[in-house]
Amino acid sequence: MQGIFVKYETQLQAKLILVILTISQGLVICVNERRIVLASGSPRRRELLAGIGLSFDVIVSHVDETVDEEMDPPALVQELAYRKAHDVAKSLKYGLVIGADTIVVIDDEVLGKPTDVQDAIRMLSRLQGRTHSVYSGIAIIDAKTSEKRIAYSRTDVKMRSLSASEIERYVSTGEPMDKAGSYAIQGIGAILIDSIQGDYFTVVGLPLSLLASMLSTFDIDVLGT
Repeated sequence: MQGIFVKYETQLQAKLILVILTISQGLVICVNERRIVLASGSPRRRELLAGIGLSFDVIVSHVDETVDEEMDPPALVQELAYRKAHDVAKSLKYGLVIGADTIVVIDDEVLGKPTDVQDAIRMLSRLQGRTHSVYSGIAIIDAKTSEKRIAYSRTDVKMRSLSASEIERYVSTGEPMDKAGSYAIQGIGAILIDSIQGDYFTVVGLPLSLLASMLSTFDIDVLGT
């Protein structure tokens, strides 16, 4: 009898182990299906995404950012955000891939990142004392199903009047050199800004409220993660 009980107990343990393994594998699959990937090398975007409690991987996209000069700002940032997300998503079997792009616009001219110090000075000289617009586009692609969401946000920014000396000293910090419009509102550049109308995080480069809303359509609840 004792031998029978031992055999039965061993079989029961084996079944329990099998059930546990099956559940665990299912959980892993579920987690993998909800994997989030940021298709950007921007430290600012990584910090913002981490700041709202999301776990994610970073895979930097490498795309041609040449666009039709006739494209309006909303179409432009959405197109570039999509290209970045698609470039990464096509190499993955599963996961939600987030692409983003940000531009600064004044007098219908798009200001990208400065090519050199003089270009940064030129941009800031043009922006100082005036109001300009910042557009940030977001694209999310489900790598498994190719389902996608694309949207954008706009914020108007008023920069205070700056002297030539102030502009040169700010540029000398090096901060403007990898920023659209040659300033960083989340850094030293904050002292250049008089006011904004709209979403602050749009100017930083990743509109979080819009992102959370888009993720919810993929059953990702930021508050519940």
